[in-house]
Amino acid sequence: MKYAIVEISGRQFWVETGKYYDLNRIPTKLGQEIILNRVLLLNNEGELLVGKPYLDQVKIKGKVLEHLRGRKTIVYKMRPKKKTRKKQGHRQELTRVLIEDISIV
Repeated sequence: MKYAIVEISGRQFWVETGKYYDLNRIPTKLGQEIILNRVLLLNNEGELLVGKPYLDQVKIKGKVLEHLRGRKTIVYKMRPKKKTRKKQGHRQELTRVLIEDISIV
């Protein structure tokens, strides 16, 4: 089983080939290939490689499947005894990426 832990836009993801992940919006076109190079850890069939902080020789190829929006989150602010209430909704802009290959250069 080959997997990697990757840092993307300040968050860490455990990625495997053949699976898709929802990341923060990446400004690219649909169908375009992207390369993820901030690999923190790689497990290659039991052989564990740990970066300090990143592994420079490991590249992960992904393909942008679609751009979408996440579920709505309600933000409610209230000041007690002041009759001040503020209700907002937020939907995060996301990009769905299919991981195609994890390779050691």
